[in-house]
Amino acid sequence: MRRLTIKTVILFIFTTASVFAQTKIGINGAIEWDIMEINTVVSLDLASAGLKLPAGRTQGESLITSEYLRLIRPGILSLQIDSSSTFGDLIERGEWTLPEMENLALQARSVPPALSQDFGSLSASYTLGIAVISSALTRHTRPAQMPVTMSPVPAPSYTGIIIIATDNLPAHGLQGTALPQPCLFPKIWDTDMNLIFDRNMLNPGAGAAAHYFHVRDIFAGGPSGLSLGITAVTGNRPLRIIARGVFGITPTDLIIGREDALLIISTEENRRLLREGRIAIILNESVLKRTINGE
Repeated sequence: MRRLTIKTVILFIFTTASVFAQTKIGINGAIEWDIMEINTVVSLDLASAGLKLPAGRTQGESLITSEYLRLIRPGILSLQIDSSSTFGDLIERGEWTLPEMENLALQARSVPPALSQDFGSLSASYTLGIAVISSALTRHTRPAQMPVTMSPVPAPSYTGIIIIATDNLPAHGLQGTALPQPCLFPKIWDTDMNLIFDRNMLNPGAGAAAHYFHVRDIFAGGPSGLSLGITAVTGNRPLRIIARGVFGITPTDLIIGREDALLIISTEENRRLLREGRIAIILNESVLKRTINGE
């Protein structure tokens, strides 16, 4: 009797695994830097899971909820944190743990699962704000000292900083050019390679260190010529800067002219813009969205 029981259990495990392996559940979406969100949809094919309506709907919803973390994990692990690290690199170095990362993923806003028009599949939407991840990764309690200059220049009080970096730029330390890429914590250097801004200078409660926009956002209507989205970050009187180059293993760090850097660091009012993350970076449209998909 015992042998029969063991064989039955083994058969049940393999049968269950086989059925689950045939279940069609997947994720589609994108990391959308222009709106600072990770938007995804998890979809389940009901027939492949052996579920029938109406009784199977509750099971389908539970399956989507339980599989969300597994499906979103690769997308968050590949999220670019700075010029040298992805989220996966932080975990590999022991700076973060996988459960901590998954707790962040669970902070996503979700829309309850809905049936497709043909009633063949069930889908749920998830939205995770990139600023939520930035805030979690900002672990200092006081910002580092901002750079100052012994030779300040006269500078207006700006309401924000816009850095335009839409084209291939000279890559510092390398031959050739590179297209600037988005990340959570871009650094800003001047052409003398003085560090002007990094994540440690950000106020802990500021959220995102920088926001990313399309070039059309600086050619909108209205007196300032700026879109409402960019105005919310930089105000109506921002300092506009053309980036001179890029730096980093991944080209996320921007190099600006020394004269532009002096306009920022010459006054406390303008240095405060960096601490508060009032920075808008205009990138090429091709890098502002990265697809997430998998099963």
